[in-house]
Amino acid sequence: MSSAANLNRIEVVEGDITKQSVDAIVNAANTTLLGGGGVDGAIHRAAGPELLAECRTLGGCATGRAKITNGYRLPAKWVIHAVGPVWHGGEHSESELLASCYQCCLELAVQKGIRTIAFPSISTGAYGFPRERAAHIAVRETKQFLEGNPSIERVLLVCFGAVARAIHTRALEELVRK
Repeated sequence: MSSAANLNRIEVVEGDITKQSVDAIVNAANTTLLGGGGVDGAIHRAAGPELLAECRTLGGCATGRAKITNGYRLPAKWVIHAVGPVWHGGEHSESELLASCYQCCLELAVQKGIRTIAFPSISTGAYGFPRERAAHIAVRETKQFLEGNPSIERVLLVCFGAVARAIHTRALEELVRK
């Protein structure tokens, strides 16, 4: 599949990740996987208490890694919980850990036969990762993964607000020009 075809499988949208009609949504989780604020709290609230009960059985998750659960009351069948890094100025492997989040999520998707997946902007809320840098990592890692994995048909980068959508759209356009 050509590089352009892979980019056509990536779409930037503005919206609520809990409302996406995809096989799996990604949760920007913390290491406990037991819920929190932002995207994490919204997903736990929308999925219902069964999600928390399943997460309690997982033993947490390391930064840069991901684990998968059922979606329960969400439109998505699966939730992939990715633990992004807290930003500490960029000198503590933050970019590599964020890239690993996207890789792990996409690997889990392939393992489970997931064909459509929606990502939030991992680590850019309370964890303070610079949004432009995070958007470039998200787009780059997704494109690279899709090059070797035709089974994933569509990846949504779900942005909360117009500014985030513009940042992700610009990152995708810059990758197209390369």
